[in-house]
Amino acid sequence: MSIFRVSTPHPRHIGGLDGLRAIAVLLVLIYHLAPKALTGGFLGVDIFFVISGFLITTLLLREVRKSGQIRLVAFWQRRARRLLPPLALVVLVSTTLAYLVDRDLLVNIGKQILGTVFFVSNWMFIANGTDYFTQDTPELFRNTWSLAIEEQFYLVLPLLALLLITLRSRATRGLPLLILGVISAGFMAGMAVDGIDPTRIYFGSDTHSFGLLLGAALAVFAEPRKGTDVARQIGRSGQILTTSIAVLGGAVFLYLAFTVKEASLESFTGGFQLATLLAVAIIWAITRPGAIVGRALDCAPLRWIGERSYGIYLWHWPLLLIVTAALKNVFGGSAPLALVIIITATATFGLAALSYTYVEQPVRRSGIRGAFRLMRLRASRTTRQSIIAIAVLAVVIVSVPMTAVAVAAAPERTSSADVIARGEAMLKQQQAAAEAQAIADAKAAEEAKAAEDARRQTEAPKGKPGAKPTTKDPKGPKKPQPRPAPVPIEVTGADITAVGDSVMLASLPELSARFPGIAVDAAVSRGMSVGADLIEAQAENGTLRSVVLVGLGTNGPVDHDDLARITKAAGNDRFVIFVDAHADRDWIPQVNQDLAAFAAERPGVVTAPWTEMVSGVPDALAGDDIHPNPSGGEIYADAAQQAFDAMLSPGEVRGWSVPRR
Repeated sequence: MSIFRVSTPHPRHIGGLDGLRAIAVLLVLIYHLAPKALTGGFLGVDIFFVISGFLITTLLLREVRKSGQIRLVAFWQRRARRLLPPLALVVLVSTTLAYLVDRDLLVNIGKQILGTVFFVSNWMFIANGTDYFTQDTPELFRNTWSLAIEEQFYLVLPLLALLLITLRSRATRGLPLLILGVISAGFMAGMAVDGIDPTRIYFGSDTHSFGLLLGAALAVFAEPRKGTDVARQIGRSGQILTTSIAVLGGAVFLYLAFTVKEASLESFTGGFQLATLLAVAIIWAITRPGAIVGRALDCAPLRWIGERSYGIYLWHWPLLLIVTAALKNVFGGSAPLALVIIITATATFGLAALSYTYVEQPVRRSGIRGAFRLMRLRASRTTRQSIIAIAVLAVVIVSVPMTAVAVAAAPERTSSADVIARGEAMLKQQQAAAEAQAIADAKAAEEAKAAEDARRQTEAPKGKPGAKPTTKDPKGPKKPQPRPAPVPIEVTGADITAVGDSVMLASLPELSARFPGIAVDAAVSRGMSVGADLIEAQAENGTLRSVVLVGLGTNGPVDHDDLARITKAAGNDRFVIFVDAHADRDWIPQVNQDLAAFAAERPGVVTAPWTEMVSGVPDALAGDDIHPNPSGGEIYADAAQQAFDAMLSPGEVRGWSVPRR
């Protein structure tokens, strides 16, 4: 039997949608597992939105044709049966595993669970300032934002449908949904042009519901005419048209999935909108009665994945975080990406299949209590099903109290936030001490000046009344002397001005201990351009010391002009050390290459090998594998010391007129 056979559809089954669901969930899965391979894979969610709007509206219209009414309570009950049981299982198991593997994954877990089970997680993430597109502090249930938007739509759609069914024609029924969809798409584009935070745009129900609304409008416009239960089968020309639309639309959609950049202005002002229109066209084509392309999408492998797509979507994200954290503990650093992908994908499909068979289907058919009775019945048998049933029951029994423990024991912030806060606290202490010292120095200077004025007044020569003593130097005015270039035999803290980002900030206690008196200006999310501004300002006001330590490569690519601005501000009489960057980010290899190439061409400029020295060292970095723990801070100071030693070696000379080495 061919695995690509087309199964006999259920009378209520809409052809092609399961296959399209499979493609959509695979796009999202690839995007999260290997974002470099599919930069726009997140558009798969928008296919889900259109499918959901189309399917739910189609079911409501069928109910109206059959009974002449919409039973709201029954509709919402069916949605709860479909969505809540597998979601609850994912929440319980994932929270328990996160508690056992990495407590960083439990930050704000109580709020996340509440937002997830009440389907408001999208607005909760917006309120918390969550960034969907960052990997630094990923929430365990971040992927539930789309479920929240869908469920909010499910609450509103039946009420709206009650009003729309009173209208006479399909056009008048579908037009309000179409208009609302266009308004939502316009909100997304308008907010992006106005510079609103990308996460607010992406997570917002108002800005990201147009897929659901346009899918609902499609269902209304495609509804069979009054008096017919089934639309007429399409002919040969219709087959050519629907196949062409589906193939061409799918090709363009895949092009967007490979080219659209996350959080870009172009994605919000055309990318999402075009992807949604393509999804609408594809769904129209594959769901036409008798469409060959719809039957092709119903092949067994895609049908299997599509039927379990809800579970696959729910499981893949928390499992990705848990597997990554577990392997990081095993390898003492970043785990091989291929191993993360293999384990996560295997666990995702396996758990989704078990959930579909032993949780989703029994609950949909028999309700929650009926499903538990069926589970107990299966558990009483001595078969493979009984083993699985007992295992599922055991998982539920164990994970409920473990989830409660995890919520109670959840840290307030991640380990990376802890090490950054540790650095911030020391920086505040140093700034307060410096301000106090500046005040004391100013007061002492004022007192010395007052004493000198009093002495001069007492020692003033007698002469004509009102005569002022002259202070003219008989040798003439002194010429300003150029500041001698400091040439330290060894570098001390008093020689160093350090400007950096959160990595340097987290290392501040160890830097200060190694180099007492070091002047550090570090802040979270700072880039090279801001650092160049700060160094230029210090050079202008005379506070820039003889050695400039720069650690600013973590948060984005570096610009050659910014590097040149820093060395120009340093001048001929200062050394500049660039600390290379360590993070699992696309731009990091190029940043380190650019820093090394820049230093190799200029005297008085060297690099500190932070990434080489910290890579693979157990417990040197916090949970994000970016910010140093105290032991990692020691390594950061070691990297700086190694750069200082190279800077003072006989082969390293300063002065822009001197050839490099």
